[in-house]
Amino acid sequence: MTTIQEKASKFLAAHGMAAEAVDLRENADVFIGEMERGLKGAESSLFMIPTYISIDKQIPAGERIIVVDAGGTNFRVATVVFDEKGNASIDDFNNYPMPGTQGEITIEEFFDTAAKYLEPVIDKSDKIGFCFSYPTEIYPNRDGRLIRFVKEVKVKGSEGAFIGKGLLEAVKARGHQEKKSIVLVNDAVTTLIGGKAACPDRQFDSYIGFIWGTGTNTCYMEQTRKITKLGSAADIDGTMLINVESGGYAKAPRGDLDASFDATTVNPGGYMFEKMISGAYQGGMVHTVLAQAAKEGLFTAETGKRIAALESLSSKEIDDFLFRPYGENALAHCCGGVEEDCQTLYYLIDGLMERAARFVAFNLAAVMLKTGKGANPCRPVCVTMDGSTYYKSKLCRDKLSAYIKSFLNEELGLYCEFIKAENPNLIGAAIAGLLNA
Repeated sequence: MTTIQEKASKFLAAHGMAAEAVDLRENADVFIGEMERGLKGAESSLFMIPTYISIDKQIPAGERIIVVDAGGTNFRVATVVFDEKGNASIDDFNNYPMPGTQGEITIEEFFDTAAKYLEPVIDKSDKIGFCFSYPTEIYPNRDGRLIRFVKEVKVKGSEGAFIGKGLLEAVKARGHQEKKSIVLVNDAVTTLIGGKAACPDRQFDSYIGFIWGTGTNTCYMEQTRKITKLGSAADIDGTMLINVESGGYAKAPRGDLDASFDATTVNPGGYMFEKMISGAYQGGMVHTVLAQAAKEGLFTAETGKRIAALESLSSKEIDDFLFRPYGENALAHCCGGVEEDCQTLYYLIDGLMERAARFVAFNLAAVMLKTGKGANPCRPVCVTMDGSTYYKSKLCRDKLSAYIKSFLNEELGLYCEFIKAENPNLIGAAIAGLLNA
């Protein structure tokens, strides 16, 4: 007799979404190939963006800097100053809605709104460290040309805009004529920097910044001579932080329901890896899977009808069910107390989270294999993790830990340590801005 779990597993396998079908080593090798092509400037789904950021110098004490963190839902502004021991003080903090998340706006409106948010602190420093969590091509002057907005942020005419230049022009248009310098970095970059700053007395082999929240991304330290698309600039010794833009990875195995869900998003065909693992898309992905499962009769008739009537799902509603499958939440209500339906629903979600954890595991393994770092357990790679999917999801963190042990440690002989840095985007942006302005 087929168990409830087997029924759910067979459904996912039939649609090409079974976690166990994801070969970790094979996918890590494919990921490495995309990394190498991206570093050469060849066609690749991984942008492998050079950041022109160095973090080897001493952080200046007593110098205040304006910091901005533009994320998936929030636009945070503050000032930061460091003491002689490298401890950060975050002051003048304000949290605003991310422009473009409350209806479509123009790029001019985006910059004007951002400049308005900056006005309370604009006279506090002539340096700005800007954590900008969207795909951006960074230039040697450390400004960035926007590739595209993702995470359902809607800004007309934004592709190709220079973010730092546009913001500074909008600040001037509001009557602030003082010259400002701006350093643009990605959230994965600031996560890496913030993590390194949080552990000054630890001996790590290398550093990775990893985002697993509303979206996903990876940053790591690459030998500059291997970034051959830099041309003659690649001849210098040392390392440079690379923004992988791993959310755009296009070689991960996809099922037909991945494609169905992708077609409903604002950028079909783009950022497919992000859509399979991150919080912004988790609700839509699960909703697509459950609706198809209901059509195929995996639930009782009444539960199937209630699932079909759901207009949408959020990642919070999914976790509400996982924590309280018999509680007061949308998915528990769909099941109506029918035990088999509750379990079927749980196993379907569990299978998708299992797959997401395998994807993250081969992503991290690829970076460590590519750099040759982490072979000594006494000097592991420091992985600074940031994001609500990792820290708040009921299932994802433990599942990833299991793959780190079985795949990275036991199969590959690689070692990493996960740390959580406090306010990594603000502190990382401050360090990047102070050391690279």
